[in-house]
Amino acid sequence: MSTQSQTAGGPAATDGDAIVAASEITRVYGQGEAEVRALDGVSVRFPRGRFTAIMGPSGSGKSTLMHVLAGLDKPTSGTVELDGVELTELNDTDLTRLRRDRVGFVFQSFNLIPVLDARENIELPLSIAGRDPDRDWIARIIDEVGIGDRLEHRPSELSGGQQQRVAIARALASRPAVVFADEPTGNLDSRSGQDVLGLLRRSVDELGQTVVMVTHDANAASYADRLLLLADGRVVHDGEARSAGEVLDLVKGLGQ
Repeated sequence: MSTQSQTAGGPAATDGDAIVAASEITRVYGQGEAEVRALDGVSVRFPRGRFTAIMGPSGSGKSTLMHVLAGLDKPTSGTVELDGVELTELNDTDLTRLRRDRVGFVFQSFNLIPVLDARENIELPLSIAGRDPDRDWIARIIDEVGIGDRLEHRPSELSGGQQQRVAIARALASRPAVVFADEPTGNLDSRSGQDVLGLLRRSVDELGQTVVMVTHDANAASYADRLLLLADGRVVHDGEARSAGEVLDLVKGLGQ
C-alpha cells in the first residue's frame, strides 16, 4: 500500500488520475439556529484502482460525503466530478442514468429484490439499462464472489454473507467507474464480514476496481489502501490505512 499525504481538509496527493474529485464541498441542512453543517469545505480526490475507507464519529459527515460523491445528494456549494462528469450540473434524470451506468453500490441492508433469484439480482441493473450482460465478465464475477452454486436461490434462501456476495457481484456487473460501500459488513457475523472485505479487496487488486467504503470498524478500514477520518464535517486525517490496531490508535489520538 502506498502512502497518501496527510491533510486537513485540502486535496490529497494521489497517484494516478482521480475517478472522483470533490472541491470545497459543503452540505448544510436547516437554517438559522437549526442549521447543521454536515460538510464544511471538503476537498478530496480518489484515484483509480484504489480502496479508500472513510471513518469518523456519528455526525462527522462521513455518510453525507459518500452520498454527495455518489450523486445521491447534492452539495450546498462546491463541485463533484465523477469519471469526468460534473455532477452538480446534471438534472435528476441524468444523475440517475450516471449512477446506473458508472456507479456500483453495496449497502449494509443488501437491497436485493426478494422475488428475483441471485442471477437475476446480479443482472438487474443491466436489464434496467437495456444492456445485454457480458457473459464472460458476469461468469468471472460469479466465480470471484463464490456464489456459483446459489444462482437460482432467492434472497430468503441465502445467508447474510451470501446475500452480500450477490450484492457485490451486482455492483460489479456493469463494470462501474467506482463502487461505494456503506457499512458493507454491518449486518454480518465476523467471518462473513471478513469474507466480504476480502472480496472488496480483491476487486481492487485483481479486477482494477475503485472502492470507497464508509465504515465505523477499524478492522474493515485495515483492508483499504487509504484512510480518511472526518470530524465535524472536515477531513482531519488523510493517510495510509494500516493495521486495525494502528487505525484505532489514530482514531483515539484524534480524540474521536
